[in-house]
Amino acid sequence: MSMNGTPSGDRVHISIFGKRNAGKSSVMNALVGQELSIVSDVKGTTTDPVRKAMELLPMGPVVITDTPGLDDEGQLGRFRMEKSYEVLDKTDIAVVVIDASVGKEKEDEWIIQRIQEKQIPYVIAYNKHDLMRQPTVESVDVKQLLERQQTGNEISIWVSAVDRYHITELKELLAGICVRKEPQIPIIADLVKPNDLVILVVPVDKAAPKGRLILPQQQTIRELLDVGAASIVVRDTELAETLQALKTPPAYVVTDSQAFEAVAKIVPESIPLTSFSILFARHKGVLQAAVDGVAVLDELQEKDTILIAEGCTHHRQCGDIGTEKLPKWIQQRAGNKELYFEFCSGTDFPKDLAPYRLIIQCGGCMLNEAEVKSRYQRAKNQGVPITNYGIAISEMKGILKRSIKDI
Repeated sequence: MSMNGTPSGDRVHISIFGKRNAGKSSVMNALVGQELSIVSDVKGTTTDPVRKAMELLPMGPVVITDTPGLDDEGQLGRFRMEKSYEVLDKTDIAVVVIDASVGKEKEDEWIIQRIQEKQIPYVIAYNKHDLMRQPTVESVDVKQLLERQQTGNEISIWVSAVDRYHITELKELLAGICVRKEPQIPIIADLVKPNDLVILVVPVDKAAPKGRLILPQQQTIRELLDVGAASIVVRDTELAETLQALKTPPAYVVTDSQAFEAVAKIVPESIPLTSFSILFARHKGVLQAAVDGVAVLDELQEKDTILIAEGCTHHRQCGDIGTEKLPKWIQQRAGNKELYFEFCSGTDFPKDLAPYRLIIQCGGCMLNEAEVKSRYQRAKNQGVPITNYGIAISEMKGILKRSIKDI
């Protein structure tokens, strides 16, 4: 997909880490070919993560992030460092920038250890080659470095952001790592064949954005186009008439989760039925974990707290699925038990999950795979079940088995 057509959640996220004045911002500017990050001799110039979505050749669509220094000082500095470490949760490839005149120090070792714990592929870039007393110009065998990376060995490269020494090779190295990453599961392309017909059910209510479709719907339509399948987009109110008008049954019906119950009554059992949210759980690699987590709905106890997490930060409206419909359906399922609900959105996902009996995460279309998996892993590590909007709703409506059996 083109730079403008690829959402952030499906881009490769490259993050740059290192101490203050190691030259992180200079390396980022050299990689992107723009003066994007402010460069200064003053330590701590970068105070917040700086992100740039772009087309980085030869990789394609990426999000590249410059982070605050890992040796920042004071209370504010600690907050900045926390932000840097949080970036790891959405990182696909890490670049650790080290001042070549100083060498690797404890802060570099700390971030490398965290990167290794998360099994993120990384490159160490020894920057400021131009300041070395007798700099040597040497060729870099990118293929050989990639072979080292594939066998689990640490790889490093000497660079200079000032005179662009080995910047091209660094790009090629990152591109090679990107190519070797396990490809993401498609949304729906592998479930259909050319000339198949898929019906997409899109309710238009108060919460629907005016004049446009939401991202999961757009992405699903695009995948169907790419595979040569046809799609019909209808509201739930026109679904029955649409099915009756078809000469042959559709290969799939995909619905917005909030219309699951009504759509399931209309679509015959012989036609595969699922939701956008469930397809995205599969797309992000967390489908089985989400199915396992939903069982807790029948184990909720008095005064349990449920966290409902959304990846985007859209304005809440009357009838919002996350803040209104889900809590109402969960409360109905629990009967007379008093339950508490908390909500978070965007990147504001709690570190301490112990207060929660269950987490219900949205489909995650605005989050990349690394961040979604990180949330699920964090929940698992803290012993808190986590599931997904579509899976929770289909379970509460009695159609979970049907909605996942064909995917």
